[in-house]
Order: sequence, then structure tokens, then C-alpha cells
Amino acid sequence: MNVDLFDFELPPERIALRPARPRDAARMLVVHPDGPLEDRGVRDLPAMLREGDVLVFNDTRVIPAQLEGRRGEARIGVTLHKREDLRRWQAFVRNAKRVREGDLMTFGGGVTAIAERRHADGSLTIAFTGEEPVEVLLERAGTMPLPPYIAGKRPTDAADREDYQTMFAAEDGAVAAPTAALHFTPGLIDALDAAGIIRETLTLHVGAGTFLPVKAEDTDDHAMHSEWGRIDAATADRLNAMRAAGGRLIAVGTTSLRLIESAADPEGTIRPFEGDTDIFITPGYTFRAVDGLMTNFHLPKSTLFMLVSALMGRERMLEAYAHAIADEYRFYSYGDSSLLLP
Repeated sequence: MNVDLFDFELPPERIALRPARPRDAARMLVVHPDGPLEDRGVRDLPAMLREGDVLVFNDTRVIPAQLEGRRGEARIGVTLHKREDLRRWQAFVRNAKRVREGDLMTFGGGVTAIAERRHADGSLTIAFTGEEPVEVLLERAGTMPLPPYIAGKRPTDAADREDYQTMFAAEDGAVAAPTAALHFTPGLIDALDAAGIIRETLTLHVGAGTFLPVKAEDTDDHAMHSEWGRIDAATADRLNAMRAAGGRLIAVGTTSLRLIESAADPEGTIRPFEGDTDIFITPGYTFRAVDGLMTNFHLPKSTLFMLVSALMGRERMLEAYAHAIADEYRFYSYGDSSLLLP
């Protein structure tokens, strides 16, 4: 499909630079296949779901994956993207033309890394030196990797350490937050429990590739980034049983949705999964296991807007986004939410 079909005009002032406070005070647009759009709030979520429905969360934890440093006299910026082993990460490098394979890069706190090899997409594999765990080095030298559409408008600060982490964060490895779950609070969880809504978690380590623009003119020519995820056998069994009993699987975030769909077979049975997925969902895709999606508002011409268009229909989502812009919803990672029920 032509990528321009997923374009729309977004005023810059609609981009949220800070989250709602408290988190569950954010707005939520409820979208059905037809009929009126519903302007709600995240706190209305228990009333929008049915007893026995299952919310599926991503329990990945964002690491301080943004590094500022030097290669010789040249300033560089490094955003870790995907872990390769205990000491090696694939990374996007700002001012990468000044970095050659074999070069030493120095960061704050005495942290250093070697540039090992360049990939076709321009990223580099870097190997951290020394014997301290990389997690320790990142806590010393790294900052939270805010999305470029926020980081370009204000500096990262201490508040982002908490703001850009969900209450479910447990498994280190993401370099971007599963932002749909940023809206959840203990109070909202209590209300969902009281309404008989079930919770499950999986793990997908979100990579910086999620922010890469689609440069191809046609979706068939876009190379999707890969991310590592895991659904264990016990979780897969519970999800299948709850769906068989009539509960709807509502993915909280596109990361949860992409992993569930990667793990599901053509008949809709979710299998245990551990490994990389580069699933790219566009209109025409037949969903196997997901019955709904809670997600924030995404960029024009992004793979994520293509995904929600596949779920609800392109025209319906363009209508919903036009409504959200006119009604001053807040967009992107720190923005408001939508609940999509096809």
C-alpha cells in the first residue's frame, strides 16, 4: 500500500511533552467499527470492558539507553537498540560518519565501548569494555531514551526516570516504553479487579527502531525492525483458556499486540514464544488472537498508525484521529489513550 494513505496533518502543539498527572487522569477515545466516537477518560476503562475480559500488559523495563560521549574529538550520541549478548548492543549513533569499526568511544563515568561492525540500516554493534555488567555501566552513564519528538523539544530530566516507566516494569531490556500502560495506577487496577477484568503479562523489549520513520513509498518495501519477546507456556495456556471461555483479549499497547499475533497460529491458538519478531501489520492482515487494543495516538505514516488502521479500518482511524486533533487530545508517548474495539 502507498505510505501516503496513512498521512494526516498533526499540529505540533498536540504533542504531549509531559504525562497527565495523575497518570489515569488522561483522556481516552473509544472507537467501535461504526457509530459515534466516545470521549471518555482512562478511569472509565472498567466500564468499557466486560467481566472476563483480559488485559495483556508488557512487563518490559526501560533501561537508561541514551549515551553522550566522544570518539576522539568528535561528539557522538548513542541510542542502544537491541541486545546481542552480555556486552554487545546494536545501536543507532548520532554523527556515525565519524565512527569507524574498531574505534574507541568514551562516555561519562569512565564507560567505554568499541565500535565493532556497521549494519545495513546504518546502526553499529558496540561492545562495552571492562568486566562490570553493562546494566551497571548504563546506570552510571546513561539517561532515559525519550522519543525524538519529545527529546527534540526539551531535555530529559529526573522526572522522566519515573514518568517513562510503567507500573508493570520488571524485565530490563527496553529502550522505549510500552506507553499505553503508562496510564495505569494502583487505583485503576483495583477498579479493574472489582469489575472482574483479568490481567496477564508478557515481555517484549521495545527497540529504538519503533521510532524510525517509514522512508519507503510502499509498505511492501519497508524493512521492519525486530524485537525480542517471550510468552511462556503457562501464560499462553491461560490466555487460550480465557479466550475459549468467552473473554476478549485486549492488548495494552501495540507491543503486546504484536507479540500475541507473532505467537498465535493460523487457528488463533497462542503458542509459547521466545525470540525475535519483526511482524509488520498493515490493512489486509487477518488478526488471529487479539480482540481489542488500548493504545496512544501515533505518528502520521508510522507503522503503528498502519497497525491500528489494520485493526479498525483506515477510514475509521483517520476519522478518529481527526476527531482527536479537533478535540485537543494529546498525542504520542506521554499523550492520551484510545480503546479500539473492532
